[in-house]
Amino acid sequence: MTGPSVSTLGRKLRKGELDPVDMAEEVFAAIERHGDPAIFTETLKPRAMAEAKAARRRLRAGSPASAMDGIPVAWKDLFDIQGRVTTAGSVVLKSDPPAKKDAALVAAAKTGGIVSVGCLNMTEFAYSGIGLNPHYGTPRNPNDPKVHRSPGGSSSGSGAVVAANIVPVAIGTDTGGSIRIPAAFNGVVGYKSSTGHYPMDGVFPLSRTLDTLGPLAHSVEDCVITDAVLRGLSRPRVKPRPVKGLELLVPEGVVFDGCEAAVLNNFEAAVARLRKAGAKVRRIRMPVFQQIIDLITQRGHLLGPEALSVHWDRVTGKDAARMDARVVKRILLAEKMTAVDLVVVLEERRRMIAETEALIGDAFVAFPTTPHVAMPIAPLEADHDVFFRNNAKTLRNTMLGNFLDWCGVSIPNGTDSGGMPTAFLLSASHGRDTDVLSAALGAEHSIRGQ
Repeated sequence: MTGPSVSTLGRKLRKGELDPVDMAEEVFAAIERHGDPAIFTETLKPRAMAEAKAARRRLRAGSPASAMDGIPVAWKDLFDIQGRVTTAGSVVLKSDPPAKKDAALVAAAKTGGIVSVGCLNMTEFAYSGIGLNPHYGTPRNPNDPKVHRSPGGSSSGSGAVVAANIVPVAIGTDTGGSIRIPAAFNGVVGYKSSTGHYPMDGVFPLSRTLDTLGPLAHSVEDCVITDAVLRGLSRPRVKPRPVKGLELLVPEGVVFDGCEAAVLNNFEAAVARLRKAGAKVRRIRMPVFQQIIDLITQRGHLLGPEALSVHWDRVTGKDAARMDARVVKRILLAEKMTAVDLVVVLEERRRMIAETEALIGDAFVAFPTTPHVAMPIAPLEADHDVFFRNNAKTLRNTMLGNFLDWCGVSIPNGTDSGGMPTAFLLSASHGRDTDVLSAALGAEHSIRGQ
């Protein structure tokens, strides 16, 4: 059961049927009722109430700042919030000075009247696709009330907080799948932008080459509205693209290897619905996917040395003992890369991006967001080898898009027999954000089977 949409909330706020102060109060009450202390690293009630009161004044005067004036949103704890320390899911940053100003995107949200209610938990330093955090706890996946399952990472709190209907939108980051994986595991929509689509000022980095931002919400429409407000647009430029004539490329091989039966079945059912609605579906070979995996295996991942550069003093000093050992281990793997390895990876990446863009053209690429549903966290916490195997598999499909600098939207497309969500990933080449959002907006009902 999902909460009301951003468009519905915005309309009711503008009509005076809802009050932004009451809505903000209800968010904090919902946080208490939900009872999962691991979703937020910090709530921002004084700021949120001040912003809600300012929204109330504008709305009562008939001068809303945007279509989201008064709507509550929460932020992954990588975004600077003026006056607080950005923890990045870690404890080693707690002694850092507070942020002097909001991150650029947080400031844009404030200009649009969005009410910032809190900072969301995440994998420490955003370096995992599963979402475990030994410092602040691991958020529960709301889809399984009995078994503590992975919320996805690294934007773990961002996926869980929307799925739990605490806020309608959360903002995350994505370097290897960190928006799309939590969206998939929690059964919500996640939009990963192209690099450069949003400003990165005031966002704690993992990989300055690969880091991107985006919203998680209940629908593609909610992501579209949020995107427009965050970019200062008076109205969205994205319009639904009809499914009829939509060209979809379904790559054979890698992205389907080892997929659970429910993931495969739900994907194929969604493809069949899209084809029935008039989409042109082509199964194609995309050898670049295996080439990327082979390159990373042989030479290392591009984000490795960038993350090592950011965290060198921490992982080689006394702070390492206070960090998640799994994160430290992953960061230190980059020590094995040579300068030649890095040059080869960069050169090969440029080649692969150019060749893939030529192959895709104006089409969209479709495959499962993750090869499996959210898994129980107990085995992952108990055995590092189990964690690393599952983390690599979880990230496999989404990280291909980051390497190729694609934009993409993950959309729920069903559940397995236990009620755990599966998801359909629709991607396009760099800079085609409006195109991929338009296609996702038009295809969402077919993908979901609604």
